[in-house]
Amino acid sequence: MSDFALAVDIGGTKVAAALVAADGTVAERRVVPTAGSPDPEEVWRPVAGLVADLRAAAGAGRVAGVGVGSAGPIHLPEGSISPVNIPAWRRFPLLERLAELVPGVPVRLAGDGSCAAVGEHWRGAGQGVDDLLAIVVSTGVGGGLIQAGRLVAGPTGNAGHIGHMVVDHDGVPCPCGGRGCVEAMSSGPSMVTWALKSGWQAPVPAPTGVDLADAARAGDPHANEAFQRSGRSLAAGIVSTAAICDLSRVVIGGGVAAAHDLLFPPLRAAIAEHGRLAFLRQLTVATASLGNAAGLVGAAALVLAPEAYAGRGVASLT
Repeated sequence: MSDFALAVDIGGTKVAAALVAADGTVAERRVVPTAGSPDPEEVWRPVAGLVADLRAAAGAGRVAGVGVGSAGPIHLPEGSISPVNIPAWRRFPLLERLAELVPGVPVRLAGDGSCAAVGEHWRGAGQGVDDLLAIVVSTGVGGGLIQAGRLVAGPTGNAGHIGHMVVDHDGVPCPCGGRGCVEAMSSGPSMVTWALKSGWQAPVPAPTGVDLADAARAGDPHANEAFQRSGRSLAAGIVSTAAICDLSRVVIGGGVAAAHDLLFPPLRAAIAEHGRLAFLRQLTVATASLGNAAGLVGAAALVLAPEAYAGRGVASLT
């Protein structure tokens, strides 16, 4: 019997891959930066290297399948991807390429937000909850939906994409080409950009979300307002989604959410302000318990628990 799923999590900043056991334990994990090259093959090369290394580390016959979560949008049924934050990949045939590397086993692809939702529902902070929204706040803002205990990915695989819900029709431009999206106000890079334009004096030439959080904790008003603004925008998207989907819980993870002491107070206050209907007041907000492993664990579940998680909206090659 095969022991592991080989899980891959592709984001705009980094690519992670791991061997994940049936109980959700991450047995071995590797991470590389996402290549910034305009050449799609140069972006692919380190991903292929990670997969080959882990397949060799697992040993012959011990990989049950490959599950991959990717920044979106993704394109079904061909299993290609066009991540907003990876410009070199436009309709890149990711599923086919992975199947060539690991032949003879199922290869399944879902959005990274969907995989984060699956991971938290399967083995994390969403266990025991039938209706769940998971949000990843990092380089972008992704999301995934669980309804009646099953992944809801939609006919194109992009359901739950809360980062591109419009919360300010006169808002700032978003990398997707729209305006006023949650991502345009709540992602790490957008928060840093807004704070700098508002007068934040960053300590380094290319500040990150970590620098912004440090400044907010030190009392910088511009850095603090960036977190307030991010929390309010996320809350608007959460309340709207909860009103449509009748959610029980929201689980929030990602690099920006690691600063939960700064992000969660304004977020919870705004949810309480806008979510006045009785069924919305029952909504709980929790920190993702799997941390940055949620996407990998969820990608593994596409292979290890397909009955609940590998239905409509998940691309598959067998």
